[in-house]
Amino acid sequence: MIKITYFVHGTTTDNEQDLATGWLPGKLSELGIKQAEELGKLVADKKFDVVFCSDLKRAVDSANLGFSKKYKIISDKRLRECNYGDFNGKPAEKFKNKLNEFIDKPFPNGESYKDVEKRIAGFFDFLKKNYKDKHVAIVAHQGPQLALDVLLKRRTWKQAIKEDWRNKKAWQPGWEYLLN
Repeated sequence: MIKITYFVHGTTTDNEQDLATGWLPGKLSELGIKQAEELGKLVADKKFDVVFCSDLKRAVDSANLGFSKKYKIISDKRLRECNYGDFNGKPAEKFKNKLNEFIDKPFPNGESYKDVEKRIAGFFDFLKKNYKDKHVAIVAHQGPQLALDVLLKRRTWKQAIKEDWRNKKAWQPGWEYLLN
């Protein structure tokens, strides 16, 4: 069994402007930098065997600010946000209220949430081969976290989207998952 603690990257300048960054790098805002630094302190009592993050700048920066003093950080492109295609960098209001439309059907010139699920399932296969009985931290994005809920908590995509903590702004310093 592998214990996974999932962390979301800090607030970005795009988040503050209500833009959907998608596969764009994204830049942490001043608040996001503070959040990432604080996160490392909030979970200082936890012991991780490894810390992974998405290869997108906002996740890499968050992981480094929060964890690099204690852990080696490994970036992995499978942990990227969903590719919103034509919506990358556009106002979230243009599509965030209709995410269910992109579960099976890709965003225009992007990918679907099922594509994200396949990426995360592939990452899980890698973890099972290399990190059995370890505690893994992941710093990533909304799409990969929804995929964790689908794959490990047996939610449907519609449930995961509807129950997403972001809808209620119910952030917390890490979410726990178990990978068998």
